[in-house]
Amino acid sequence: MTLALEAHDDAAPTVRLAAAGQPSPLAAYDSKPVEFWPTAAIRLAVETGDLTVWQRIVVALKRDPFGRTARQVEEVLESMPSDGVSKALAEVLVRARAALEADERAEVAREIGALIKRSGLGVREFASRTGVSGEDLATYLEATASPSASQLVRMRRLSDRFARMKAHRASRS
Repeated sequence: MTLALEAHDDAAPTVRLAAAGQPSPLAAYDSKPVEFWPTAAIRLAVETGDLTVWQRIVVALKRDPFGRTARQVEEVLESMPSDGVSKALAEVLVRARAALEADERAEVAREIGALIKRSGLGVREFASRTGVSGEDLATYLEATASPSASQLVRMRRLSDRFARMKAHRASRS
């Protein structure tokens, strides 16, 4: 006997025992992206799935490390004893989130670099006029840290102002 998950349109999924030779307990979800699985299906997949099912969960976690599936996996892992699969999924989640945050810092760094270039100011002058220390601005440009939202808005406004001044001077010559 194996566990099987029954899904009904109007009710929460229920777990039942299936005889040997029956379809996979997760067969009802094979055609659906993991992101649309209920938490009970995620739990069943973690507990009884195989490498193919776990890989589908990993892909979903990497695609959206702070999304619904990630939250479901966290919930499932909190209530499970730690084993190889749960440790691996927890590690995937940690690494996916770290990679996303690094990508976001790099994106912010590119944006700040573009704002500095657009303003026509030097890096030190730009930092001074936005109230950011040179050291902090360097960490933003190196993508090792990110500015606060208000600092980023201040940088954009400064860049806009100096870009308008440059355009006005160019139009007068």
